[in-house]
Amino acid sequence: MGGEFFLATVFNLGMNLMYTIIALFIGIFALQFIDKKLLKSIDIEQEIKNNNMAVAVFSSTILLFVALIVSFGLKG
Repeated sequence: MGGEFFLATVFNLGMNLMYTIIALFIGIFALQFIDKKLLKSIDIEQEIKNNNMAVAVFSSTILLFVALIVSFGLKG
């Protein structure tokens, strides 16, 4: 019983870690795509360095929505 429970726990931990890494890479890729292709006149990284809070909130919102979409896609 103890070995099976430990193996199932490690497997679930590995799967959740894999979901997290995949979602992180997709979120970063989506933010870079939006920055380079859709918002050509605005440099998100430079605006964040200039303490533009509106751009920081916008980029975090994009990451949040991408994470939601990816989580539903991977676990659904």
